[in-house]
Amino acid sequence: MSCVFIIFDQLLAKKEIFKMNYWWVNQGKNHKNEREKGYLWAPKTNKIGHKIEAYELLNSAKVGDLVICYSDKYIKSIGFVVKEAITATRPSIKAYDQWNEEGYYLKLNYFDMDKQIERNEIPLNWRINEGGPFNATGELKMRYFHPISEDFFKKVYYKFSNNFSEDLKKILGEKMKFTEISNDKTVIKHIYNYICNKGFYYLIDDVANLLLSIKAKPFVIFSGISGTGKTKMIQWFAESLGANEINGQLAIIPVRPDWNDGSDLLGYVDIKGEFKEGPLTKVIRQATDNSNDPYFVLLDEMNLARVEHYFSDILSIMESRKWKDGKLTSSPLLSQDITNFKEDLYLPSNVYVIGTVNMDETTHPFSKKVLDRANTIEFNRVELSNFSFLEDLEETEPMPISNQVLESKYLHLKDVYKEYKDLVKKTTMVLEEINNELRITNAHVGYRVRDEICFYLAYNESGDLMEYEQALDYCILQKILPRISGSDSRIETLLKGLYRIFTQRELDDNQEDLNLIDTKNALYPQSTRKVIEMLGRLRVDGFTSFWV
Repeated sequence: MSCVFIIFDQLLAKKEIFKMNYWWVNQGKNHKNEREKGYLWAPKTNKIGHKIEAYELLNSAKVGDLVICYSDKYIKSIGFVVKEAITATRPSIKAYDQWNEEGYYLKLNYFDMDKQIERNEIPLNWRINEGGPFNATGELKMRYFHPISEDFFKKVYYKFSNNFSEDLKKILGEKMKFTEISNDKTVIKHIYNYICNKGFYYLIDDVANLLLSIKAKPFVIFSGISGTGKTKMIQWFAESLGANEINGQLAIIPVRPDWNDGSDLLGYVDIKGEFKEGPLTKVIRQATDNSNDPYFVLLDEMNLARVEHYFSDILSIMESRKWKDGKLTSSPLLSQDITNFKEDLYLPSNVYVIGTVNMDETTHPFSKKVLDRANTIEFNRVELSNFSFLEDLEETEPMPISNQVLESKYLHLKDVYKEYKDLVKKTTMVLEEINNELRITNAHVGYRVRDEICFYLAYNESGDLMEYEQALDYCILQKILPRISGSDSRIETLLKGLYRIFTQRELDDNQEDLNLIDTKNALYPQSTRKVIEMLGRLRVDGFTSFWV
């Protein structure tokens, strides 16, 4: 057992409250020697006998405190204080020769990082706001030992949790109650708690669905009646993961009815021949420079203009994504000949586009081209009298995460087929049965929809999030049903055929009030309810579609 575990057990067993402090040490070339022998050392005075505050602070470190050990541009280790500072003579290391003989000796237990963290990977605004070891421009001060805030360390840990060794994660998880946020279940629970703390109610499965949808394809459409919190849901989702408008990781772009082409989003060349950046281009450039951070773009009321007109370039580039040297890349989105940037602009894998839509007389419908490329999530559930979720809420702070948590692992069916062959075959059989009905109106789905549904289901299975049928129910509701609209008898035949597949029984033609049909025992209850809703509108209005 590590001596750190023993120390924590002893501290936690005491009656008084144990409060850990956090420190940053700039070790420079001394890191290797100090790490090997498990200590920090600093002289009591400089050559002219003056005390130095940064060295005196070694005396303030207590047993159990955590120290970020920094050297040569990288965080290389995390140390835990196992014995408080004592007076000790200078270690016999050449680098110490310039110092006085007597100094402070602090005993540490070192744990190396699995992957060292470069200083500049830590967001600049975090460094500037923290102060401590950083100056007003976010650069390191030339001082030895600094206190840092718990909040700063937590943000670093949550953002770079994959860089920490398993031993470190065990200590931080078991003894310090730090929750690792690198698996989907933990991420979903955190997002759900964060949104509840904001006074909004959604099912935790809805949060899981949004996360899976984003992982399956970085383009999601949010639909639903006005006032259900579509925009807020996305805003809190992003903010819970450390992305907000202040740090630039969340951009809310209101769509205007007069947008006719991609220049309103990407930019244009003015009469002087100078390129004027659009709002999306600014986000993409920042995301490219910070590839470890997720960036969310919210296109608010995105169908006020025709999506096919102003968003087609981005949709095409999304489909061009490919693997290159183990990383996701795309075709150029903007050529440097147009922008005068140093290089072509590509769509990075850490940008996620989410659009909110309303369907009324002021908006435009979506073509199958757009619907094929997105998950369409509908939010119409309203429970005004539900206050139970507001009871016993624990304060939840944002947890910055690495883009690795959201980034897609699959681009082609062969990627997922290697790991989930049975799942792919099972899903394809269901989709073929659904396609037999969709062919009645030429609305059947192609390879792209099949592949992205399989990606979604693979992520669901690897994260152990939902039962297979529940996850497939979400996929059918989001990827297939939005394609259906019309007014003739073929639509009714199609919807009745889907009802039969979803419930494993025929629809009773004598059922006058379709809302009385019990869907609890249906194989795909959400999709069944939607089909019933669409059939009801067809009977009443003579026309139906997915959209309310």
